[in-house]
Amino acid sequence: MERYTLGILVNNHPGVLSRVVGLFSRRGYNIDSLSVGETEKSEISRITIVVTGDRAIVEQIEKQVAKLVDVITVVELTLQGSIQSELVMVKAHTTDKTRAAVVELSEIFKAKIMDVTESTITMQITGNMDKLSSFLHLLKPYGITELVRTGMTAMERGSQAMINHREEDE
Repeated sequence: MERYTLGILVNNHPGVLSRVVGLFSRRGYNIDSLSVGETEKSEISRITIVVTGDRAIVEQIEKQVAKLVDVITVVELTLQGSIQSELVMVKAHTTDKTRAAVVELSEIFKAKIMDVTESTITMQITGNMDKLSSFLHLLKPYGITELVRTGMTAMERGSQAMINHREEDE
């Protein structure tokens, strides 16, 4: 099973996200990550979906998503051909003895300290999956009190804009 990242441009209308996500659930695929927001054009939203699965099924879902009303374009974003990033906020348990080590770890990974209490440090970190996994793995022994993730967001490298894929197809 491989991990696939899909970039989907849609008309910014109620119910569109539900229809797109519904195709994955009907196929029995769990979505690993989902990120949605308006683009530079308020009438268009961009959905980034990360799913683990079989290549043939993911390709079939891509084609079915592309046929949905309000879907403008669907593009598979590869790790080599795209920039992928996620934001994580994590609250770690600290004591007087461990606080300096947690602060040092945050500095090494360029995590921003957002809040400090007597017993916790809350940090914000952005990056690719490998960076975030490494940071969380090293932070885990100190005790993770709370964790929240935005979901992966991605765009193609280079000067190509995703909206241009649709124009090329026409």
